[in-house]
Amino acid sequence: MPQIPDSRRELLTLLKSRIPLIVVETRDEPRVVEMLAGLAGELAHPVHTPIFQWTVTDGLRRLDIDLGGSQRHNADPTEVLRWVRATDKAGVYVLLDFHPFLGDPVHVRLIKDVCQSYTRVPRTIVLLSHEIALPRELEHLAARFELAFPGPLEREEIVRRIAAEWTHSSGTSRSRIDPRALSMLIDTLGGLSIADTARLARSAIFDDGALVESDLPGVMAAKYQLLNRGGMLSYEYDTARFADLGGMGRLKEWLLQRRTVFAGELPQIERPKGVLLLGVQGCGKSLAARAAAGIYGLPLLRLDFGALYNKYHGESERNLRETLRTADVMAPCVLWIDEIEKGLATGDGDSGTSRRVLGTFLTWLAEKKSAVFVVATANDLTALPPELIRKGRFDEIFFVDLPRDLVRADILRIHLDKRGIELNETEIRALAHASDGFSGAELEQAVVSAVYAAHAACEPVAGRHILSEIRGTRPLATVMSERIAALRTWAEGRTVPAD
Repeated sequence: MPQIPDSRRELLTLLKSRIPLIVVETRDEPRVVEMLAGLAGELAHPVHTPIFQWTVTDGLRRLDIDLGGSQRHNADPTEVLRWVRATDKAGVYVLLDFHPFLGDPVHVRLIKDVCQSYTRVPRTIVLLSHEIALPRELEHLAARFELAFPGPLEREEIVRRIAAEWTHSSGTSRSRIDPRALSMLIDTLGGLSIADTARLARSAIFDDGALVESDLPGVMAAKYQLLNRGGMLSYEYDTARFADLGGMGRLKEWLLQRRTVFAGELPQIERPKGVLLLGVQGCGKSLAARAAAGIYGLPLLRLDFGALYNKYHGESERNLRETLRTADVMAPCVLWIDEIEKGLATGDGDSGTSRRVLGTFLTWLAEKKSAVFVVATANDLTALPPELIRKGRFDEIFFVDLPRDLVRADILRIHLDKRGIELNETEIRALAHASDGFSGAELEQAVVSAVYAAHAACEPVAGRHILSEIRGTRPLATVMSERIAALRTWAEGRTVPAD
């Protein structure tokens, strides 16, 4: 006897467990409906149990057998529930997209009546929709079913079927599939429904009849568009190389040491969770997050904590859970949380939402098994909750300080090379010495401003233009010297210098 797939077996167990109300939240509605229809044979003991499907557009119809169409007189939500309550026959009633009608107390009462009389007449209601907020009165009567996504073998079967479709439709030789690209595509398609898996596989293969590694970034971007419906995550297409990052030698070495482990090449060693980058504003923390994604060769997702918050109780935590679930599905990836203190700061004026959001995030961070490497950045240590920075939350906390003399020279070289400006080493060292206390962002701005000044004077950019901009700038280290000194004092002994 063939083995029943896990999701199908779990659903069958729920239906046989005398549970009167089953809640299924999924966007893969056709797959669940097909699964329920296919379970009719297993539910036929000791007597046949009919399976019905209801929609507000077509009313009620049988799923397990074809009786020639729907009963349109049962299209009204109240009438169909009254009909289910009145019947004296066992059955399974699959209500599609019933979630807008759960706010009606009459409907809640009718569903409760059906559930509470289950011992007399075994009728099971299945609520199937993309999102279902079940009233509290019904929670104790219900069980939730989570549809498992297709596994690696099923995804491979789908990709090969799509390749065979292309061969058949093109009338040419077989499609060309690179084995490494196939393996990477199967991993990339994890966490998607069967329909979405087939759609993205088709987009990768049908373009030219081949599957190569260059097809994968497009598939990953399309997957992100499918999953990030809430808009709390942004897909950062431009990552960075370590060559674009001046200084931060210790951070670079730390990341490089863990690259093979994070890639799963050493399964006996636990994957790194991530790092917290604390430091002076404008000193390259954001660029370091991009560089981490670049060195690991992974897509970069940016989480906007501000977009998570909602005025309704519990919605902010739910938004965060869904966003983190999306990151899990996008794995392997780097999740960049910029200025994390702004989203998790707690205080006297907080209603408790920030504390609940913090708890949700810390729980996920501690329990996650997916290949999501977290890079969180922060500027204000006073706003960071103590729970976030204690040992064990992140693998390491790095302090990103103002760049030293040699690092400032490296940063200047990077920005000069980007703009095709040629200066000799003596000039670069002199500019680095003159810019003591400048952050990386301030050095870049000095170069940009010098380009504008030289253009306005109809002159090629020279060292004197940059020097003039440096001398005319009051860096953050001067304007906020007390605050930066306090930050350095706190970081000493508590963090690892990034450079």
